[in-house]
Amino acid sequence: MKKTLGKLLFCFCFLIFSACSEKKSSVDVDVLVVGGGASGVAAGIQSARLGVNTLIIEETPWLGGMLTSAGVSAVDGNYRLPAGIWGEFQSKLADYYGGLDSLKTGWVSNVLFEPSVGNRILCQMAEAENNLSIYFNTKWEKVEKEDDVWYVTVSKSDGSKEIVSSRVLIDATELGDIAKECGVAYDLGMESKALTKEDVAPDSANNIIQDLTYVAILKDYGVDVTIPKPENYHPEEFACACENSYCQTPKEPDRVWSKDMMITYGKLPNNKYMINWPIEGNDYYLNLVDMSREERDKALQDAKDYTMRFVYFIQKELGYNTLGLADDEYPTADKLPFIPYHRESRRIHGLVRFDLNHIMSPYSQEDPLYRTSIAVGDYPVDHHHTRYRGPEVLPNLYFHPIPSYGLPLGVMIPKDIDDLIVAEKSISVSNIANGTTRLQPVVLQIGQAAGVLAALSIKQGKDIDEVAVRDVQDVILNAKGYLLPYLDVPVSDDRFTAYQRVGATGILKGVGKNVEWSNQTWLRADTVLLSSELSGLYEFYPSVKSNLDMQVAKGVTTQNFMKLVSEIAQEEGKKMDTDFGKVWKDCGLNTWNPNAEIIRGDAAVIIDKVLDPFHAKQINIKGEVIQ
Repeated sequence: MKKTLGKLLFCFCFLIFSACSEKKSSVDVDVLVVGGGASGVAAGIQSARLGVNTLIIEETPWLGGMLTSAGVSAVDGNYRLPAGIWGEFQSKLADYYGGLDSLKTGWVSNVLFEPSVGNRILCQMAEAENNLSIYFNTKWEKVEKEDDVWYVTVSKSDGSKEIVSSRVLIDATELGDIAKECGVAYDLGMESKALTKEDVAPDSANNIIQDLTYVAILKDYGVDVTIPKPENYHPEEFACACENSYCQTPKEPDRVWSKDMMITYGKLPNNKYMINWPIEGNDYYLNLVDMSREERDKALQDAKDYTMRFVYFIQKELGYNTLGLADDEYPTADKLPFIPYHRESRRIHGLVRFDLNHIMSPYSQEDPLYRTSIAVGDYPVDHHHTRYRGPEVLPNLYFHPIPSYGLPLGVMIPKDIDDLIVAEKSISVSNIANGTTRLQPVVLQIGQAAGVLAALSIKQGKDIDEVAVRDVQDVILNAKGYLLPYLDVPVSDDRFTAYQRVGATGILKGVGKNVEWSNQTWLRADTVLLSSELSGLYEFYPSVKSNLDMQVAKGVTTQNFMKLVSEIAQEEGKKMDTDFGKVWKDCGLNTWNPNAEIIRGDAAVIIDKVLDPFHAKQINIKGEVIQ
C-alpha cells in the first residue's frame, strides 16, 4: 500500500511541510504541466476546470505545440468524433472562419487553419480558467522529488529562476524529457514482432524513429518573392515531390501527383499554404530524442535548411514564385515555426502497453483495455520513413487500415514513478500504434484525460494509480468526451452517455471496420439484438443463467429481454418494477410492445438505466472487474 494515508493529510499539512522542508519553492501549485503543446494545454485547462490550482510552463510564447507552434495546422482524423476539448477547439475555429465547411480549404484534412489563429483560440480558452496560470518562454532545468512533492527548477526569459512545487507532475513535453529526468523506463524505435505480436512489426527491433518535419507556412504575396538560392541546393533532392522535369525514376510512381495537388494539400485560409509534404518533400530523418538541448538545436538547423531548400524548389522549379514565408505567422527571425513537428518520441513503460492488436481486436485480448478508454482515434497507422537512408528494411506503414479505437487510461501512468503522468506522444504504446495515437485530436484528448486524472488525484487525496477508472471516465463523459468511437449518435444526443457507458462494460460490443479512407466503429444501435450477442451480458454477470440459446442468431423479444434484466437486477440487489411496460416508458423509450424484437440501442438504454453496470462494478487499470 502506497502512502495513501499521508496523502489524505497532504492539504492539511502542506503549509507546515513547506515551512520545515529544506527545499524552498517560489511557487506552490497542485498540478504542474511541463509543456504547453497539444496535450499540455488540454491538461491544464481540464485540471483548472475541476477547481485545481494548475500551472503550465512552456518554452515558446505560444500554446498548442504541433497544432500551432510546429505549424501542423491541418488536423488529422476525428472529424466525426469531436471529443471534449478537441471538439471545443474545432467549434471555435468554425466560429472564427464562418462554419465547418470554411475549414476545408485543403484536401489533406477537413480542419485547416492559420497557426496564429489556433494559438489565439487556445490562449483564450486558457485565459478563461481562473485556476490556470501559464509561464511562457520558460524552460525547465531540474526536476527533484522530496517527501511526495515535486520541485521543478525553471528559468524564465528574463534570466530569473524559480522553483515550482507540485503534488502532481504532468510531462507534456514533445519528447518525454521529464519522464526521462524522473527515471521512467522507455523505448525508442521499433519493437520486434516477437515482442509485440503485431503482424506488421519488423522481425528485429531497431532504433529507427519516424521522420520529423520542419514545416513552412507560405503566403501568396502576389509578386515574385523568390529567396536567394540556398547553400547546398540540389533540385534532385526533391525530384519526385510532384510531376516536374526532374522526376525521371520515381520510387513510388502511383504517388507522383501534379504540382497543384501538392501545393493545395495543405492550403490554409487567407491564401496561405502549409508545407508539410511527405512525398520527397520536407520530411527529414533525424533521431535527436536523446540529444542535449544544444545538440538538438544544432541538428535542427539542418532540418530548417532542408525545408528552405524545398521552399526554393517550390519557387524556382515549380513556378510558385509569389509564395513566400508568411510574415504574419511566426515572430521568429527566420519566419519558420518555433519547433519542428515531432512524429515520435520516447514511449514510456506504463501500467499497460497499447498495441496494434488492441486496435484490431479489442475484445479478444488478454486484458479488456477497451473498458478503460479515455480517448478515441480514427486515423490510420501512418508512419513517415521516406527520408531514412540506413540499412534497416522497414515495414510499409503508409496508411495501414485499422478500425477506430479507444485508448486506455493506463498508457499515461508510468510503472515505477508515483505522482507523474505522461502525455503527448510519450505514452505507453508500441511503435506501430504510435502511428495513429500521435495525431492531434488524440493527443488533445490524452492531455484532457491527464488533467482529469491529476485533478482527481488532488481532490481525492489518492495516488495517481488509485484513482478509479470510472471516476476519470465520468468526468470525461461530462465534458462531452468519448470513451469509445461510436458513430451511432453524436455527443449531443440523449443516448450518447448510455451507449458509451454500456460499451465500456463490454456488455454490448461495437463493430469496427475500415471503409476506404475512413476508419469506423459502430454500436449498431439500430439493429436487432440477437440471442448470440448476449455473451457480453453473461460475462459481466456470470451468476445469471438464461434459457435463451446463445448459439442461435435469433432476435430477442422485448419481453424476454426485460425478464433477463429483471433476473439480473434481482441477483444484484437492485429494485426493478415488475410492470415492464412502465420500466420501458420510464427509460424514455417508444411504445411498449412485448412481442417485438428489441434493438440494440434500446437494450443499451435499459441496461444503463436499470442495472447501471458502469458504476455498479468497478474495474482496475487493466479492465478487470474488481467488485
